[in-house]
Amino acid sequence: MLKLRPLNCYGEVCPSALVIQNRSKHWNPKFKKERRQKFMKFELPNYEEQTKGRKEKTSLDEERKKMKKEGRKHPSSFSVKPISISSTSNVLEQYVPPEGDGKTSLISKTVTKDKLSEFGKTGKSYNAIRKIKQFEEHFSSKTFPSEAIEIFKEAQKLIEDVEKNEDRLHELVTEYAYPQMTVGLDTKTMRWNFVDSIEPPRTVHCRTTDLLTKDNLYAQVTVRFHTRQTLAIYDRFGRLTYGSEDLIKDVLEFVVFEKHISDEYASWRIHSKIIPKWIPVRDPLHKTYIKPHMEPIPDEEEDKPEKEAAKA
Repeated sequence: MLKLRPLNCYGEVCPSALVIQNRSKHWNPKFKKERRQKFMKFELPNYEEQTKGRKEKTSLDEERKKMKKEGRKHPSSFSVKPISISSTSNVLEQYVPPEGDGKTSLISKTVTKDKLSEFGKTGKSYNAIRKIKQFEEHFSSKTFPSEAIEIFKEAQKLIEDVEKNEDRLHELVTEYAYPQMTVGLDTKTMRWNFVDSIEPPRTVHCRTTDLLTKDNLYAQVTVRFHTRQTLAIYDRFGRLTYGSEDLIKDVLEFVVFEKHISDEYASWRIHSKIIPKWIPVRDPLHKTYIKPHMEPIPDEEEDKPEKEAAKA
């Protein structure tokens, strides 16, 4: 008869086997958080549903609803241009300077009297001044040019470094004039200096207009500046392309200043500059380029007969 013995009678049995585990943990337990931040989980779009929607030709509203659920923005089929109501987009009834202005005024006294009286003859300018005084009590066409020339001089000096003075420039220049004054200055260096005034600045034109509503009013004042200035423009290589810092020139300018008079916190800003048609056209700036360094290419056809003659 067979007798069964307990397993303990045979001693302790410890089976061993080589087990290979596929561990995804890093061997170094440190910097777990930093390693986790290197990876980002995101959901891939379901391309099958997109292809089905194209085949089934779903409506735009259904596509927008699906994309809204998925947290995606539907591409708009139209583009809306930004609108700024802090300034107008043109010059109101642009002032036409008389031909020869700035040349005869230095010699003849009668001409200066006639030009000073031109402002008083225009009834529209008087009506515009009355409208401005309803919002700005201390406005005067006689004292405003002295304020305008200070704005003009500060804005001209700030243009020398547009990136650094961008915030201040927007306080002195309207959104309409800012791109016109700063275009191309990113690749040029400008040096401008104000010497003195040949004639005192004076107001020659005033206009007001409304936008969207009758209560939303804007005022434009054209000021005549006859001054002496220096201007020099250098290209990106430091070469002088226009003017000179030592050459003083007489400059006649008609600058338009604008103010959103219905806005309590608005201020007078440069809006545009009137260039008369009778002024001669200036020569354009000379463009400069980098001359590429080209290595000479040997002519293979000329080298072949020389090599054949050397072999023979």
